[in-house]
Amino acid sequence: MSSITEKNPLGYERIPSLLRKFAVPSIIAMLVSSLYNVVDQIFIGQGVGMLGNAATNAAFPLTTICMAITLTIGIGTASRYSLYLGQGQEERAAQTVGCGICMMVLFGTVYAVITEIYLKQMLVAFGAIDKVLPYAVEYTRITAIGMPFIVIMNGMSNLARADGSPTYSMTTMIIGAVINTILDPIFIFGFKWGVAGAALATVIGQVISCVYAFMYIKRLKRITLRREHLRVTPKEMLTTAAMGMSNGLTQVAITLVQIVMNRSLVKYGELSEYGSAIPLAASGIVMKVNSIVLAVIIGITQGMQPIVGFNYGAKQYDRVREVYKLAIKCELAITLVAFAVFQIFPQQVLSIFGSDEVDQTLYFDFAVKFMRTFLMLLPLTGVQMISSNFFAAIGKPLKGAVLSLTRQVLFLIPLVLILSYVFGLTGIMAAAPISDLTAFALVMVFIVREMNNMKKQSEIST
Repeated sequence: MSSITEKNPLGYERIPSLLRKFAVPSIIAMLVSSLYNVVDQIFIGQGVGMLGNAATNAAFPLTTICMAITLTIGIGTASRYSLYLGQGQEERAAQTVGCGICMMVLFGTVYAVITEIYLKQMLVAFGAIDKVLPYAVEYTRITAIGMPFIVIMNGMSNLARADGSPTYSMTTMIIGAVINTILDPIFIFGFKWGVAGAALATVIGQVISCVYAFMYIKRLKRITLRREHLRVTPKEMLTTAAMGMSNGLTQVAITLVQIVMNRSLVKYGELSEYGSAIPLAASGIVMKVNSIVLAVIIGITQGMQPIVGFNYGAKQYDRVREVYKLAIKCELAITLVAFAVFQIFPQQVLSIFGSDEVDQTLYFDFAVKFMRTFLMLLPLTGVQMISSNFFAAIGKPLKGAVLSLTRQVLFLIPLVLILSYVFGLTGIMAAAPISDLTAFALVMVFIVREMNNMKKQSEIST
């Protein structure tokens, strides 16, 4: 064992113990983070109604774009940091962290300004119909203020995890979500502020979480961050962005899917008995529910990232393969349970978010069909997500980015457009399982090849 791996537990502790140590806090953090949107959706559904839910669905692409920026910078910085630590290059690791922090502040602020300026145009493009647009504008005008804080909060959370402090990372996310959950009913029902109250509660939670996350700069364990490290150069920014590209592109792809889905649901919903509002609201609920499961998968991915990155940098390939296989087993165990719940109890899950009494029968008729069909192959989605992000963790961002795009952009969007034209709303629902199966088959080809290559490298080194 080299002196580098002897210094860092990532290089010698048992893989199950490491993955549990890093993934569990990450999963909790991601679940709590996803509650920002889910809690808002529940309280808005109960306090405002179906139009409020439709409004947050129309505004949701803005959040996923923000998360794309966050993950590109945060995961990119954390991945480079882990690889440099594995190679024993502490100074390069410090430079990476300094650049990443500057990028978080810069790009988070720029995105918030752009959103405020072009808000209405963006919401209309995302599928907000006339009776939904006022609610969507009221909600997003406020939540846009919190976007720089989201970027910094999540970016620093990823960095804390890569530095060996997964509990601090988890606490960062929990603080904001708890505050949001407490303030939501007070602002929505107590002060009668409606969607504006939900938005304000979210932003307050994000600001407080951001302050706590930023304090971690003084607690970094593996490096000493100095003022001269806090600078950006085009080369450093591009390298960091490349490392986080697969994660960021996944969010961009989700945004594109949301836009195409929203517009298709409105278009073909108007031609059906459901109208345009019911499909828009119901799909938004299903996506938010699914985001809870995806949060767990992302948590597993983030938990394995520092372990994979460090050991790959240290050329301990057997440990890298072991981490990946264990992560897949954990993902399948969780998604199979979620799949069973969504197939057996869809209406009970959907009822949590409320519905308008006059449209209740039609609403649940469509929403149940949408949930069961759209999430039919959820376990395969998890395998594809972990596998594509695995390549970014081992320093192969281009391959990871391509695989991240396959399900959403190369398969799902074309299938939604083609099948909706032929089969209407049924075609939109069927597009997801078909794309899940195709993307899974493709990513397995790449993974099997990579695993075999690492096995050969391990045999050569021994």
